[in-house]
Amino acid sequence: MFSSLLSWWSPSPPSPTPTPEKYDPTNPKMNPLNPKGLKPCCACPATKSARDACFLEKGGEQGQCAEFVKKHVECMRSLGFEI
Repeated sequence: MFSSLLSWWSPSPPSPTPTPEKYDPTNPKMNPLNPKGLKPCCACPATKSARDACFLEKGGEQGQCAEFVKKHVECMRSLGFEI
């Protein structure tokens, strides 16, 4: 009973402010560059396989595979992924 009386005199709680949604590159509504909603693991398969093959063949030395890494990063960024 007292809680209902107290609610008359106490100030109303502040209305919750809507929090903006976190950027999701797989959501086509948030990222028009990725209309298929590809996940990072499935995006850019050609550049990803070339990059991985270079690392396997060269033993993981990044200097020798820099061109493949650069192309893969460019492809991922073109789909709206933040790398």
